[in-house]
Amino acid sequence: MPRSKRYRLQGYRLLSVMLLAAMMLSLHGLLVQAQPAPLRRVDPVSISTQVYGQLSDISFENHYIDQATGAPAVDNTLVSRIIRYHIYTKQRPTNLRLAWKLTLADYMGAFENMVLEAYPTDGLQVNPMAGDIAHIQSLSRDLRDRLVNTLYETFTATSVPTPPAAHP
Repeated sequence: MPRSKRYRLQGYRLLSVMLLAAMMLSLHGLLVQAQPAPLRRVDPVSISTQVYGQLSDISFENHYIDQATGAPAVDNTLVSRIIRYHIYTKQRPTNLRLAWKLTLADYMGAFENMVLEAYPTDGLQVNPMAGDIAHIQSLSRDLRDRLVNTLYETFTATSVPTPPAAHP
């Protein structure tokens, strides 16, 4: 093989190795960014209150009766049940938008089958899964996307620092 052709092949090999290394490094960076957030205690009721504060178009669906008290379980809302289903039933990360999309896809019947016995009822007399599925399916695509984005942003928002006190 002529000497110039051999150097050219070595140059291509070196270039391909460098490109492969660069691709691996960028893939590693994406994987590091996509790691689930560390586990933290979550209060679905307070988070659902924040979500409802931003999305007034979504119904509370809190007309179900508490099995223990016989009174309406007003804090057991559609959004709080979605959050419980997402975190506790499916054990999906809260800091990935795709995970929230998959949860809504479950409600749409497009991803994983939902199991009645595993659905979060939190002591309600009637399992609300069928009603929740029907309600999510009745939402417009735009409203479902806004719900996903609001849930994602609520869980990934950093706390807002309080301004320092003014010095006299």
